[in-house]
Order: sequence, then structure tokens, then C-alpha cells
Amino acid sequence: MAALRLLCSRLGLRARAGLSGGARGRPAAPGGCACSLATSARLRVQLYSDPAEAVKDIADGATVLVGGFGLCGIPENLIGALLKTRVKGLTVVSNTVGVEDHGLGLLLRTRQIRRIVCSFVGGNPLCERQFLAGELELELTPQGTLAERIRAGGAGVPAFYTRTGYGTLVQEGGAPIRYHDDGHPAVTSKPREVRELGGRHFLLEEAITADFALVKGWQADRAGNVIFRKSARNFNEPMCKAADTTVVEVEEIVDVGSFPPEDIHVPSIYVDRLIKGKHYEKRIERLTVREEEEEKPRDDTRTRIIKRAALEFEDGMYANLGIGIPVLASNFISPDITVHLHSENGVLGLGPFPLKEEVDADLINAGKQTVTVIRGASFFASDESFAMVRGGHLHLTMLGAMQVSKYGDLANWMIPGKKVNGMGGAMDLVSSPKTKVVVTMEHSTKAKEHKIVDKCTLPLTGKQCVNRIITEKAVFDVDKMKGLTLIELWEGLTVDDIKKCTGCAFTVSPNLRPMQQIAA
Repeated sequence: MAALRLLCSRLGLRARAGLSGGARGRPAAPGGCACSLATSARLRVQLYSDPAEAVKDIADGATVLVGGFGLCGIPENLIGALLKTRVKGLTVVSNTVGVEDHGLGLLLRTRQIRRIVCSFVGGNPLCERQFLAGELELELTPQGTLAERIRAGGAGVPAFYTRTGYGTLVQEGGAPIRYHDDGHPAVTSKPREVRELGGRHFLLEEAITADFALVKGWQADRAGNVIFRKSARNFNEPMCKAADTTVVEVEEIVDVGSFPPEDIHVPSIYVDRLIKGKHYEKRIERLTVREEEEEKPRDDTRTRIIKRAALEFEDGMYANLGIGIPVLASNFISPDITVHLHSENGVLGLGPFPLKEEVDADLINAGKQTVTVIRGASFFASDESFAMVRGGHLHLTMLGAMQVSKYGDLANWMIPGKKVNGMGGAMDLVSSPKTKVVVTMEHSTKAKEHKIVDKCTLPLTGKQCVNRIITEKAVFDVDKMKGLTLIELWEGLTVDDIKKCTGCAFTVSPNLRPMQQIAA
């Protein structure tokens, strides 16, 4: 019998006698568990047929990791199951918070969530309203820091130092986490410990672990080995490793041995419960397509900025483009060069927006838009993505701004008490001195207020991190000690015109030239 046990374990089979029951002496799974039908090959991963049974022991007040990026790769069936169990007082850790009527937005509507730890709220006005009304605690965390805190939790690393967030509210503390109903902060973030290493300052971030992780995979075998599809890997992969109990829902469960071992993304050791989802809406948050015949670009303010920004690209460059104006600059990359576009959600080698028939819900960019990839592209998890960012492996990052100071301080993530977007990955993207940071934005606000200022009055995204500013009127180089130098000027404008619409002093380059534009 011992020999039979050994043979069965190697072949991924179950002996007919003496091998039933739970793993490691645990009792068999509850009624909805398909363990009564078949346990995993290792007698550890429990297979469920009912998602509500898979999560019914998540208790009030539990901490739950929820995978996905926007709506891409979210565990739809498990979220729906939580609605049925009516569990309350949850602390949810997730990169984003879905939309009002899908994903985590459904749990917000039923007020089952007490606290959210995330990097970005934009796209869910309900979350913003509940937070500003004092009905919800919201801890905003830089996206790369969030991914690394989860990775560290799964690796047994209690804390780590990072450059991300130094000189901002993340380091200084005081960011609102919960408001009184009169609009005054009731709970604020605590300051981080700072340490100087190698002449630079880093702040201490603590790891995140949870009671449960709810994860969406593409395929799994009955042993619990999991494979993700395209950009749906995102936060799902690191979250598998950071919870006491990891519940994975997939679109297909296959026999043990169906995957080549080298193709497995998450090995079974990290998976406790497995279920095949019965229904997937796979809603697309920002459906974005291109036409067979592209429209001729308009000669407007945004296009002027974009066509100048495109001149920042160089052959062979690895670059990250932020939401809005920056990402549109990719439309003007010269066909004579190759630029490898990186996306925080785990893509390297972004291509153009898809044609209508090419749309894939599992393939989005960091702005949650549908995209394609170029030949030679790769997919990876969010913690890997931000290792590329913080490690200085990107040559260029281009992003928008609410304000930029004359010494390169950047503010682009919140207006306290009014607008709560979240910082997303921006704080990480500007944290490495090896990466050139270019801001593309309109020169002034719609109310004609200055956006280029002596000192930022909004909470900072990064301190002394911007290298160049491109607007529809001018281009400035930024020196972290000397301030701004005007290097290009739009045709028809004078230096005096720029002084009137700029909220700080600047020097003028002796080689001042007309503002350049890439050929359409």
C-alpha cells in the first residue's frame, strides 16, 4: 500500500483506498466543495462547485486581498458570492475599486466594506462620495509600493525601504483616511520612518498580509497550479502568496500534467481553494478602438503638445506613458524607430489601440483601455512591473500634472477634500533618478490659473523629479538647483507672453528656438 501511495502521488492520481479526506490531516471540505467528487492530486487544494461555499467562512471584519486591475482580471464569481454571504466590515486590499455597478462597487453599494487600501479611485464616484462623506476609510498607497507590500507579505519580509513617496504625504503623514461628516479629517496617515542609504532617502513600508485572497486565473489544473492570461495577471499573482487562505476562480480546470511545468505562473503551494467560475461578464471599463483609416489629427492644443512630446522618443527606448495626453504621443512614434512601451499593469511592448474585431478584455493598458501588443511583447505581474520602474530600467516616463514647481516638484494626484483620484503608479514612476521624467500638460488651468509655479500648493507626487515640461506654449528644462530654463517657444508667442502665464521666474536659453513638432 505504501508503494501504491508513492506511485499515485507521482502520477497525480488517487489510490482507491485510504487516500480520501483533507490535506495534512484537515477534515474534508464543506458541502459545496467538490472534494466529495475529487480532491487535488496533492490532497491539499480543495475544489468547489459553489462560490458561496468557497467564501462562506470569511468573517465580518476580515481582511481580503482582491485581484484585478480596474475590471480586468477581477474574481467576478467570488465577489458575487460575498454579496450573498452578506459579510460586513471588510478591509479590502485591491489596486482599484471597480466601478459603481460592477466589481468591488457592488460591495460598496451594499456597505459591506469598511476600509479600502488601494492606489486609485478614479472610475468609481461612489467610492469617492462615501469617502468624502465619512462613510468609508480609504488608505491610498502608491501602486508599486502596494504591489511590493503584498509581495513582501507573501515572502515573509515584514518591511522594506523604498524611494517611492519620499517628500510627499506618504512619507510625511497627514493624508486623510477617514473624514468626519462635517468634512474634517478624522483619521490621517502616519509618518514613515526615513533612512539615508547611499546618499539618498528612503522610507520604510510594512508588508501586507490578509486572511483571504480572492484571485482570478485563466486555467488551473486539479493540483492547483495556475496560469493567467495576458494582462489579467496584474495583482492576482502576488496576492496568491500573501493570504492565510487563497481562493482562485478560473475559466477552466484541467487534468494534472496538462501544463508544461515551466509554463505555470503560480504553483499549487500558494493555492488553497479552486473553483471554476460559471459566468464571466468580463466587462471592459474603457473600450478604445481605432479605425481602419485613421482620422487626420486635428491642429489643436492637445495635438500640439503630443506632437512635440513625440520628439522625446529614441530608438530602442523603454518608456512609460501616463493616462491622457502622454499615451496619445505613441500615435506619433516615428516608423523609423522602435520604442518599447511599458504599462504598470504588467505589459512590455504595447501596440496601437485594437480594431473592433481585435478587442480583448484580458488585454488593457494602465488607463484600462483596450490595446494590442507588438511582436516580442511580454506579460508579467504587477510586482515585476514595478521592479522595472523603481529599478531605473525605463529610460523615459511621460505623465500629466496639476502643478509643477520651478525646481521640478510634481503634483498630480489629489485635491484635498474635493478630488480623490489616487496616485496610481505615478509616485513610483518618478522615483528613480535614472529615468527621465517629462511632464506634458496645458500651460494653465481652464480658469487661467498657473500650473507652473514657485511652489506646489497641492499634495506632491514627487520632489525634484521633473526633467522637462512640455505645454502648448513652451518647453522648459528643469534644473533641481537653478530652476527653469525656457528652451522652445511656440511660433507667434514672445518671452513676455510666457512670463505672463507662468507662475514663477525662469531663465531664457541663449539657444531659444521655435517649438519643434514631429511630422504627422
